[in-house]
Amino acid sequence: MSDTVTELHGCAVSDSCGQEVIHPTREQYLDLVKALADDGYTICVDLCGVDYLHHLDRPLPDGVAPERFEVVVNLLDIGNRRRTRVRVQVPESDPVVASLFDLHPGTEAPERETYDMFGIEFTDHPDLTRILMPEDWIGHPLRKDYAIGRIPVQFKETSN
Repeated sequence: MSDTVTELHGCAVSDSCGQEVIHPTREQYLDLVKALADDGYTICVDLCGVDYLHHLDRPLPDGVAPERFEVVVNLLDIGNRRRTRVRVQVPESDPVVASLFDLHPGTEAPERETYDMFGIEFTDHPDLTRILMPEDWIGHPLRKDYAIGRIPVQFKETSN
């Protein structure tokens, strides 16, 4: 990360290996993505969750308080050949952020996956239900404190 910190649309901006990274608060998140869409970032390449349970000391710009979870969004501006990353901090005590579905309908499945695997909820999502795990599954398997279990493999006999 670069030592130089700037701002874009009122959010801290850092550099990660030559890529712009924007750090909005949860309250700034949706407005930031709307402003970036107006700036030409019209394609959401991906959205995912990250659990930093054991890495709360990771480098972040001054003024950005680390939280256990992050939602990471990668956006493209095809017309100007630009890419940017958005990293929003999400507290464990209230793992909720705004949905990007109305702006980027392609985020419907990634937000559901992030909800399913990490337990991060997305307000105003049209169908925030499990997508990978069974509906009656308890817990969120990609959380770092999720107990490791095992499912016995069942082999089928073969005829010789």
